[in-house]
Amino acid sequence: MRAFETYHPIVLFTYFLAVIGLSIFFMHPIYLLITLIISITLNIILNKRSFKNSLLFYIPLFIIVSLCNPFFSHDGMKVLFYVNYNPITLEAILYGVAMATMLLSVVFWFGSYNSVMTSDKFLYLFGKMSPAISLILSLTLRLVPRFKKQIKIIAHSQKTIGMDYTSGTILHRIKSCLQILSILITWALENSIETADSMKARGYGLKNRSAFSLFIFTKRDRIVLTMIISLAVINLIGSAFGYSTYYFYPTFSEIALTNISILLYSSYALLLAIPIIIETRESIKWHSLKSKI
Repeated sequence: MRAFETYHPIVLFTYFLAVIGLSIFFMHPIYLLITLIISITLNIILNKRSFKNSLLFYIPLFIIVSLCNPFFSHDGMKVLFYVNYNPITLEAILYGVAMATMLLSVVFWFGSYNSVMTSDKFLYLFGKMSPAISLILSLTLRLVPRFKKQIKIIAHSQKTIGMDYTSGTILHRIKSCLQILSILITWALENSIETADSMKARGYGLKNRSAFSLFIFTKRDRIVLTMIISLAVINLIGSAFGYSTYYFYPTFSEIALTNISILLYSSYALLLAIPIIIETRESIKWHSLKSKI
């Protein structure tokens, strides 16, 4: 288990709520660069293998989103060239790059969130507030990874009996895919019945049903939670005073490098890097203990 995962669910949820919220609304180039670098680093630490495999999807997505904006938006003063008498401006291209960076960063944050915030942690946080909604959300979030895993198992099984959807004629491939889909739907229906029976046996829906949890809010959780909230508030105050504001149109606004702006950039980087600092600290501590053995 990774060190950051061992923190209290409220600490983890508050962290991701803060970083995802700020990442969506900050379009300043320096903030975007910090967000992208740290979100990639955290994904590599938490789920290195799956992140590397998904780059084949993320890189084309980044390019597509970046190129879409200049062909639909022709605002900006620095015209580079014309396509069918429509100006392609530098401002529109860089705004598209900024939008793509923001979008990918948010996707990366959600990837880290899914690795850290398991269904039991989510239920612990929101189970008392609204048990039905939290249970539905938890089950829904589990569906996609379970379906992906099951569809791979079914596809491999179908290959052994000659129903390979990756080879043969188009008709054969369609038939194989439909067969896999049919098996998956049957499995999903059977699984839902088993889940319903299991939940009924465990007392879901009863009035006085109690829940057991191993999550304890300790001193280290309080310290990290205070840091997250404090750094988030500092950046929100900075945003209110316009330090995170940046304009691409009609032309680029100036990037401020004053003492206050550098302090805000540093506080934002520190907020986002909290899990990386925790993981690095635990790794150094672990290697130190190993060297003493």
